[in-house]
Amino acid sequence: MRAPVCGKSGGGQVTGKEGRPATPGPAPGPEEAVRDGLGEAPLTVGQAVRSAEAVLDDVLDAGLRRARQTDPVYARDVVCRVTAFARRGGKRLRTAFAWCGWQAAGGSGDALPVLRTGAALELLQVCALVHDDVMDGSLMRRGGPAMHVDFARQFPAGRTTGSPDSFGRSAAVLAGDLALAWADDLLTETALGSVHGTGLYQEWRATRGEMVAGQYRDIHAQAAGVSGLDEAVAIATLKSARYTVERPLALGATLAGADEHILDALRSAGRSAGLAFQLRDDLLGAFGDPVLTGKPAGEDLRTRKLTYLLAVALTLAEDSGDADAAAVLAPGGGNRSARTVERMRSALVRTGACSAVEAKIADLVVTSLRHFARTGASPQVRREFAALVERAAGPAPRLSEEKR
Repeated sequence: MRAPVCGKSGGGQVTGKEGRPATPGPAPGPEEAVRDGLGEAPLTVGQAVRSAEAVLDDVLDAGLRRARQTDPVYARDVVCRVTAFARRGGKRLRTAFAWCGWQAAGGSGDALPVLRTGAALELLQVCALVHDDVMDGSLMRRGGPAMHVDFARQFPAGRTTGSPDSFGRSAAVLAGDLALAWADDLLTETALGSVHGTGLYQEWRATRGEMVAGQYRDIHAQAAGVSGLDEAVAIATLKSARYTVERPLALGATLAGADEHILDALRSAGRSAGLAFQLRDDLLGAFGDPVLTGKPAGEDLRTRKLTYLLAVALTLAEDSGDADAAAVLAPGGGNRSARTVERMRSALVRTGACSAVEAKIADLVVTSLRHFARTGASPQVRREFAALVERAAGPAPRLSEEKR
């Protein structure tokens, strides 16, 4: 049985990402670093993300230590995988947008609550990704095997009385549940210690509900064979736009005591930027390089997941009378073969859907920046937000000659 590697440890001591010993209770290191950093000038988005990662490190270390006290097998098999996955990165966009929201609302002084909120968002993302991969049957995530795949490899066929795949899926569900529990614990502790705790918790509660609703609409659309643009937009808004940008912005702003005018501007900015992010993700999912995206190319096409890109392409194919494109993009048929996926890629380009989605992304980015300016944020904060939106919404994938 292959046991997961858990941090950098020696002599039974739990350590963080940089090999430093873990400390019980609240982590004084990151708190002191954040407060020192805010002594004369606010942290940049990049500095804030790194500080939030330090907070996340200590939360993971503490969780692993408690798990080892509870049960060594659970700690080794489940908790080590969760901590390793959380430390494996991702774009940390939700943390960065929470910081932008806090700054846009005039946040100052102790920044630790917003950084702890960012860390909670990263744990929530771990839950979402692990469960999403189970539901979609995805094999890769963040450049490595998906959680359920890694669990399944723990008991190769012939060395277990049950199904390795069934074990892997069941264990991954538990791993995702654990990440959600840790996210809730961290957010609740932060809310209890903040004068803005009630508003923070309300935003968090909405975030979790929308995340589940969006995921359900996603699998419901696949099962029902839905192809409409309205359905695709509804899924993208719930599953990505609000969860990735709108709610993180609002969470950060709430901790700064933002009024309704600022919150409204941020929510509008976040919804547009979040949709741009999801539309870019749709394009990368169809044409992106797995080395860069960390997940297989064409996965959404193979499973015929309803995306805005697919809905636009099908609409354009039907309007133009492109029967071949309409047929290959239509619902039904189960998982598609590699040849069919290539035909779908060709149809996406031929119908003009890729160009239409690129234009929509550009329009959404402009709209987002316009709404963000309504907050009255300083030019520096506006520049940082613009750079973050540009990072989330681009760049465009390169299409090979075969895909043109």
